[in-house]
Order: sequence, then structure tokens, then C-alpha cells
Amino acid sequence: MKNTTKTIKKIIALSLVMIMTILTLTACGGGNTGNEEMGTLILGTSADYAPFEFMYPDENGDMQFGGIDIFAAQYIADYMGVELKIENMSFNNLLTSLGKGQFDIVMADIEATDERKKAADFSDPYLTELAPQFLVKAENADKYKSYSDFEGKNIGAQTATTKYEIISEIPDVSPVALQNVLDLIKEVSYGKVDAILVDGSVAQQYQATNDDLVALSFDELGTSADVCIAVEKGDPKGLLPKLNEAIAKMKEENKIEEFKKQANDLADVWQEVSAPEE
Repeated sequence: MKNTTKTIKKIIALSLVMIMTILTLTACGGGNTGNEEMGTLILGTSADYAPFEFMYPDENGDMQFGGIDIFAAQYIADYMGVELKIENMSFNNLLTSLGKGQFDIVMADIEATDERKKAADFSDPYLTELAPQFLVKAENADKYKSYSDFEGKNIGAQTATTKYEIISEIPDVSPVALQNVLDLIKEVSYGKVDAILVDGSVAQQYQATNDDLVALSFDELGTSADVCIAVEKGDPKGLLPKLNEAIAKMKEENKIEEFKKQANDLADVWQEVSAPEE
């Protein structure tokens, strides 16, 4: 009888150990089941595209990321209850790096084109961007009365952007692709290209801060474009539902207009920073 009692006690003890082990594994294991388990949201961007992303010195002189996309990303991270971490990279490599798992999201004034949808998935739009505009030297602005006046010119655009696709379709144009917008600005400012094509808000920003440059818009460049957040193809981290929730809330509160004002308030101190060499 004593042996039987001891055996029963051992069985009960072993059963309790197994139950506790299962409960522990259930609580801690199982991999990433969604963004609620994330502690940090890693943003990939290209901080050379004011007013969307840039850097600026804070009151202590320490460089900080700023811009419409940066402020929107911080809002989204706060909504998700996670810390925001920012990685700076050339625009040309953002989606490739996203696919390799280096970032959780990409925000860089990026449109969800059919070609890009092959490499990534996209959120609902969080803002509508102005149509692209040309930037030319002020002294040459009178030469461009119509879209056809750009035919046969040397025109620059950022690598892997829709703007480069647009200039490539203008007859007889010699397209110049550069990874960095700062380099494009130098090219047109020094007369090495006749014009560059950038998003409308970017063109307006440079015109406002540089008396030597003039922004020109034409009907052929369209009216507007939707800007979205990119996530890894297939959304393996399950981020899109929460991102879209945050975007809906951001729109409801009209936060984008607030972020635009914040970016414009920093126009005197923002610095576009070239991405480090990958």
C-alpha cells in the first residue's frame, strides 16, 4: 500500500511539472505571432528628401531625424506601443533591404506602384503627394513654357523612382540617375543638367529655400500620388492591420497637416544627410 501511495504521488508530481512546462512554453514560445510582441519598430528611410525625411540639430546640437514621414512613423510607433528606431539608407536599396529583414517598415515618400508591389506589400495611403515638378535654375526658367521644351535636355532624377521613369519617356532626353537628391540639386545648380524632376513638395521646399531654383509644374506630370508604408512581401510580421489602424486614426485627427507644419518649421535648420555606403 505504501509503494502504491508513493507511486501515485510521483505521478501527480510529474504531471504538475509537465503542466507547468507546457504553460511556460505557451507563454514564452511559439515565435512572433504579431506586432503586439514587438518592442521596437525599425524604420528604413532615406534622409535626403526634405520635407519628408531629413536631419536637424536639436537644442543641444545633437542630430535628429525629422520630416513628415518621420513624424508620422513616430505617431504610428506610439499607437502600437513600441519604440521607433530609424535606419538611414539610399532610396535605391530600401525595398531590397526590407526584403532581407533589415527593417520592419519603409517610409520614404514611396508610392505603391505595380513594380514595387512585386517586392513588398503596402499599407493604405497615409497622404496624397503633389504631382512631380521640375527644378531649373531661375535664370533659365523662361525657357520652359511647355512640357515639350524639355525634349532633348539633360534631366536628372533619383535612381529607382517613378520620376526617373517619367523623364526616361520624354523624347530625346538624356536621363541622369543619381542615388542622392543632394547630388541632383548640385547638378542643376552648377548647370551640369538642365533640370531635375522630384516630387512636388520637395520641389516647393527647394524653391522656398534657394533663390537660384524655380519649380515648374505641367499637366503632363499628373495631379497627385498616394504615399504608403512598405512592409516585407507577404507581411510575415503581421504589421499591416495595425499600421492601417494607425493610419486611419492619423487621418481622423488630421495629423499629416500638423506634421507638414512641423517639418516646415524646421526648414531653416534641416540638413539632408547622404546615406552611408552600403
